[in-house]
Amino acid sequence: MLRTSTLVALTSLCLPSWSAAADPAVSYERDVRPILKANCFHCHGGEGDAKGNLDLRLRRFIAKGGDQGPAIEPGKRGDSLLFERVSKGEMPPAGKHLAPEQIEIIGKWIEGGAPTLRDEPEQLNSGVDITPEERAFWSFQPITNPAVPATAIVDGARTEIDALLLPVLKAKGLAFNPEADKVTLIKRLTLDLHGLPPTPEEAAEFVADASPDAYERLVERLLISHRYGERWARHWLDAAGYADSDGYSAEDFVRPQAYKYRDYVIRSLNANKPVDQFLIEQFAGDELLQSHPGDYRPEEIELLTATGFLRMGADGTASGGVEQDVARNQVMSDTIKIVSTSVLGLSVGCCQCHDHRYDPIPQADYYRLRAVFEPAYDWKHWRAPGSRRISLMTAEDRQKVAVVDAEAAIIVQEKNKKQTEYIAAALEKELEKHPAEKREALKIAFTSPGDKRTPEQQKLVAENPSLNISAGTLYQYNPQAAEELKKIDERIAAVQAKKPVEDFVSALTEVPGQIPPTFLFYRGDQRQPKEEIAPGGLTILATSGQRLEIPNKNEQLPTSGRRLAFAKWLVGDQNPITARVLVNRIWLGHFGRGLVNTPSDFGALGESPTNPQLLDWLAYDFRSHGWDVKRLHRQIVTSAAYRQSVLRDPKRMELDPEGQLLSHWPLQRLDAETLRDRMLSATGVLFEKQFGPAIAVKEDDVGQVVVAVDSPNPTIAPPPSSEAFRRSIYIQVRRTQPLAFLQSFDAPVMETNCDKRVASTVPAQALMLMNSDFVLKQSMHFAYRLRRERGGDVAAQIQRAWQLAFLRDPSAAELQQATDFINQRTAKLMAQTPPDPDASFNPYVSLCQILLSSNEFLYVE
Repeated sequence: MLRTSTLVALTSLCLPSWSAAADPAVSYERDVRPILKANCFHCHGGEGDAKGNLDLRLRRFIAKGGDQGPAIEPGKRGDSLLFERVSKGEMPPAGKHLAPEQIEIIGKWIEGGAPTLRDEPEQLNSGVDITPEERAFWSFQPITNPAVPATAIVDGARTEIDALLLPVLKAKGLAFNPEADKVTLIKRLTLDLHGLPPTPEEAAEFVADASPDAYERLVERLLISHRYGERWARHWLDAAGYADSDGYSAEDFVRPQAYKYRDYVIRSLNANKPVDQFLIEQFAGDELLQSHPGDYRPEEIELLTATGFLRMGADGTASGGVEQDVARNQVMSDTIKIVSTSVLGLSVGCCQCHDHRYDPIPQADYYRLRAVFEPAYDWKHWRAPGSRRISLMTAEDRQKVAVVDAEAAIIVQEKNKKQTEYIAAALEKELEKHPAEKREALKIAFTSPGDKRTPEQQKLVAENPSLNISAGTLYQYNPQAAEELKKIDERIAAVQAKKPVEDFVSALTEVPGQIPPTFLFYRGDQRQPKEEIAPGGLTILATSGQRLEIPNKNEQLPTSGRRLAFAKWLVGDQNPITARVLVNRIWLGHFGRGLVNTPSDFGALGESPTNPQLLDWLAYDFRSHGWDVKRLHRQIVTSAAYRQSVLRDPKRMELDPEGQLLSHWPLQRLDAETLRDRMLSATGVLFEKQFGPAIAVKEDDVGQVVVAVDSPNPTIAPPPSSEAFRRSIYIQVRRTQPLAFLQSFDAPVMETNCDKRVASTVPAQALMLMNSDFVLKQSMHFAYRLRRERGGDVAAQIQRAWQLAFLRDPSAAELQQATDFINQRTAKLMAQTPPDPDASFNPYVSLCQILLSSNEFLYVE
C-alpha cells in the first residue's frame, strides 16, 4: 500500500474539495464522526495525547494518519487502515467492536471520497468541540409555538392537543377511537388524578348527570381534592429519588425528617404552586431566606424544607468503614444525576470522567454544574447528614427551655441532697453489722473517691461489696427512700414535659463565607485535580449563543447565590429543555408513555418525540401561562385523545399497537402504590390521614418487608382507623428494605432516582396476590364489608362485590358463576370432618381475593 509523505501533502492541499457543494450521501460530520466520537475519540484525540499519534477528530487528521501512516485512502476502503482495523474487530479494543452497519457507513464514506459538509477549522482546542450537526439536534433548539391546525369537532378534535395529534393519525389512515363510556371515564380519570377509584355512588351520579359539562365539572372536583397532591407527588418523588434512609452502606440510617420534603411536594401540588417557583425553591430555598437562624417564619421553613430535593441522594458519610473522600464525592455525583435527569432530560454522569460519548457535553461542563453545588457540598469541609439538620426552635422557645431547665434544676438539687442523705444513712446502718474497730476504716474507704483510695482501702472495698451503696442499689437497703426519690423524679419529668419540643428540618445550605474552588478531576478521580472550573450551565443549551456563566459570589446574598442563579436560568426563556422535560413527564403520567419515551434522556441515545410539534406547543403554552400544572392537566384530560376508548381493531393493532400515536387509549396496569391503595379503598379500610412521619417497615417472620404497624384483625365490626391502612405514599421508603408488595409491582428501589417505571409481568406478582398476608387479610376485610352492607343475601353480596371492585354490576353469567362458586365451596367446607365453622363466610373471602387479583382490578382502561 502506497503511504508516502508526498501523498499526505497532496491530500492536505486538496482539503477544500472535500466540502462538496451538494450534500453527500455519507459525510464525516453527520454520519462518521458520531461513530468515532462514541467509540474512538477517547483514545484518539478527545483526551490528552492521541494514541499512536492518530487524531480522528477531523477528516484531514485521519487522512494524515499517525505512526502507521494515513488512516484512509479516499475512494478505496480496502486500502484504508481505518476500515481494515474496524472490520477485523481490532479497533476499538477490549471487545467493544463496531456494529456491522457502523462499519458499512465508514466504508461507504471512504468509497465516496471521504467527503465533509464544510471546510474544516485550521486548528482545534483540546477535547471535543461541538459541531453544527450536534447543535442542530431537536432538543437543543429554542422552544417554538407551532401553529395549531384548524379542525372541527366533526374531525374528532376537542382541544389544541387533538388538533396537533390528528394530522399524524390521518397520515397513517387512523383517527381517534369513539369516546369511552361514562363509567370507564370516571374510573380512568379518578385513578389517574387521585390514585384511588371513585365510589360506586360517585360513578352512578356521574352516569346520571346528563349536563353537557358533567365531565369538566368532574375534572375540577378531582383537581381540588387533597387526594390529587398525594397521587401526583409520587411522580415527582420518583424523579427526585425520594427516600427515608441514607443508603450507600448496609447501615442505611433512617432519615427522620425526610418526610417533610414529601409533605412539601404534596402541599405544593395541591396549592397549584407555579412549577417555576416550585423548582426555584427546591434548588435554592435557603438562598431566598430573609430571617436569621432561630426566627424562621412558616413560609421560610417551607423554603428550607424544599431544598430537601438536593438531599435525596444516598449519603453514606455517617456510616462507619466507608472511604470518606469517595463517599462524599458520590453524594455530589448522585445529586448531579438527579438534577440532570429530572429537569434537564440529559444523562451527564459519564462526563465526570470524560467527554460524553454521544451527546455534545464536554467533561468541563460537568464540573461547571458541580461548581454550582460545591459551596453546599464542600467535600474538603464536609458536614455529615446529622450536621445538616436545622433546628426550628425559636428564640422564644429557647427562653422557655431555659426557664424550664432552671425550675427542674431546683428539684434535681433537692433530689440529690436527699439521695446523698439516704445513701449515707444506709451506709451507717450497714456499718453497724461490722466490728466497731473496723467501722471507721470502712467508712473512710467507701466515702473516699475511687481514684484517691489507698491500696488498703481498695482491698476493703473489694472484700465488702455489701457496703457499696449507690443511687442504683439504694432500693435494696431503704425501699421507702427509693419510692420517695422516684416521686421526685416524676416531679422533674412533669416540669421537663413543659419544655418545647425541638424540631428539625433536613436542608441543603451553605456555610457563609466558605466558597471552595471546583477542579476538573482527571478521569473523575478526586485525587487528581486539574484546572479550576467556574460555575455555569451546559454549553449546548446556550440557545442565545451565550452559555450560562454564574458569578463566583453574589454580593447581594450571604450565600454564593450560585444555585439561585442556576434555578432562575432553568425556568427562564433561554433554557430550551426544562419545560419540554416537565410537560413530557406530565404526559407520561397520564398516558403511561411520554411523547419522548425516554423522559430522562432527550439526547442522542434517547427516543425522538412521536409528535415534536405537540411537545413544543405544550412546553411553550405551559411556560407562557405561568407554569400552571393543573391547567396542563385540564388540557390533557379534556382532550378527545384522553377520553377515547381502549378498543383496538386490526388496523390499529397493525399501525399503532402500543398506542404511541394515540389512536386508542393505551391500556395501563396500575402502578404499585395505586394498586395497594385501590385494595384498601375497595375493602373499606383506607385511612386517609394526611402528612406526618413515614410509617415504618420491618421484616416479618418469613423475611418479607411489611408495614411495621400491626393491622387490626378483620371482623364483622367496621374496622378502626389504622396507620397500617394509610395511603402508600406515607409508607417509609427504606433503600435496603423496600415494601415487598410494592416492589413486586415495580415500585423502584431508590439507589439514585427513577426516571420511568417499568410494568413487568412476572410470576412473583401472582404469588404475591395468592399468598401474601396483606392480600389475604384485605380479602377478609372485603368479605366482612359485603356481609355488613348486604347481610346474608348471596346475590346481593356478589353484586356489591362487583360494584366495589369494578364499578359495575356482574353480568348474568358472572352472577351465576359466582353464586355456583359460593354454594359449591360452602357445601365442600360443610362436608369436612369436622365441618368448617366459617363455611358460610370463607367462600366469600376466596371470591374477594379472586376479584382483587383480576386483570380488571389491576388494569385501567
